Amino acid sequence: MTVHETDICIIGGGITSAMLAQKLSELRPGLRIVVVEAGRSIFDVQNRGRYRERAMEYGEHPWPEDYIEDQKADGIISMTMAVGGLALHWGGACNRFSQEDLRLKSMYGLAADWPLDWRELERYYCEAERRLNVSGEPSPHPEDRRSEPYPQGPIPLSYNLQTLKAWAEQSGLKFSPLPMARNLTPFGGRGGCCVYDTCGEVCPSGARYSPDFTFRQLMEPGKIVLHDRTLVRRLILDDRRPIVVAARAFHQDRPDNPIEYRARSFAVASGYCWSSHLLLLSASSRFPNGLANSSGLVGRYMNGHKFIQATANIDDQTFPGQNMTHSLISREYFRCPTDKPFVRHDTRVWESSAGRDPRLRAPDGRLLLGDELMTDWRSRTKGSSVRLRAYVDVHPSADSRLTLDPSNRNRYGDPMPKIAHHVDEATLAREAATKAHVLGVFSTLAKAGNGRIVNTSEGDYLDHPGGGCRMGSDPATSVCDSHGRTHDHENLFVVGAPTTPTGGCTNGTLTFVALTLRSAEQIARTS
Repeated sequence: MTVHETDICIIGGGITSAMLAQKLSELRPGLRIVVVEAGRSIFDVQNRGRYRERAMEYGEHPWPEDYIEDQKADGIISMTMAVGGLALHWGGACNRFSQEDLRLKSMYGLAADWPLDWRELERYYCEAERRLNVSGEPSPHPEDRRSEPYPQGPIPLSYNLQTLKAWAEQSGLKFSPLPMARNLTPFGGRGGCCVYDTCGEVCPSGARYSPDFTFRQLMEPGKIVLHDRTLVRRLILDDRRPIVVAARAFHQDRPDNPIEYRARSFAVASGYCWSSHLLLLSASSRFPNGLANSSGLVGRYMNGHKFIQATANIDDQTFPGQNMTHSLISREYFRCPTDKPFVRHDTRVWESSAGRDPRLRAPDGRLLLGDELMTDWRSRTKGSSVRLRAYVDVHPSADSRLTLDPSNRNRYGDPMPKIAHHVDEATLAREAATKAHVLGVFSTLAKAGNGRIVNTSEGDYLDHPGGGCRMGSDPATSVCDSHGRTHDHENLFVVGAPTTPTGGCTNGTLTFVALTLRSAEQIARTS
């Protein structure tokens, strides 16, 4: 058996792991930090322009080998397991939650309150935005006041988004550019955004924040040690005390040689799926239901938000393809009066090419060639197609959970996770009214600019998921405290997405990072 001794062992290699490792190395410069990631390192920024080109020309996957074949979970959104995690692929959206997210129970009698104060969380939002170099514009709503300005001004709106902003604001709603972790000028060893439509899955200039840059910058001067392609399968407890003494792992190339990471503190930074999974896998005779699970809530209250979307056609002329990953956002409905039916959502607007691409056949099936094809194409490029979406605040039930699936095992025989999302009864009771409200907002947007809603749909999964190790002040109703320290094991922390009690009504990554930065201070104090 290979043994590694360290001060802090961080399990997982995504964005929260990168932020945790970076801050710990600053707070405690002499601290020995090991990061263990199951997937491989994709430190090849010099090749990313070529990856994107091949993806466009040949339909190839733009991130070679960013997953592990037998690490699959039923109900997971993405199979990505690599250094950088899901933030290799994200668009860079950095929206904040609002104060209401932390006080749902006390304000509305719904779900649960978070065990921390908004003013404190807001400070860590500011820190997260600085570290990610977020580009944004202050919200027009006074409730969204900030204690610090954005590190950068907003990404310039394309001609298309300028046109769509003027159209959308005829409805009376106020829209702002979406805050993005995207450099306008070089920063942090990454390039600047060209503000072209070249993002997609790969940002060739490195302008969009990606955790692999942070890991490289920490590894080169020896601030951390990163072990990739190494799957942690169990956390091992001390024989007498309820503290974790080791993480048991295996390297992909050495399946018969176990590795132990022995540390004073352990931080599970493996995201909403694999964090709960590891705690459940670590069951023993003393803790038959898994670690940190005396409340029985590990893997429960899995959250996220539903989304409703629509396509509108409007008369204003746009030219699709200018910057289709950027969008407008309205926070008009982030808040709900306590004396009104509960509904909270963001409102998003993107340019779209729906129905405006060339086609080889007419609606009657007749083949189109030459001038006929061009005439048909030109006839369908007048006006604009607009993509609308609302992320809706829904609340998880205790039965929204991750469990171990004995019918799906990896190469080591470990049961893989299975996630089944369920919302609570209050969410179900208001579902029809919520949908009617959102579609009414879409209709108001369209009509204000002589537009028409041409289709609507609902997502069949919860987006931007979290939960499974919810934070709380009562050990009977939560897995960890507000810093991510598990109630059952004083040297075991869970950070980021798994700790959120509820999923909000907008992108969650910035919130996951802010919570992690707050956790880092507690871990540094106690390690």
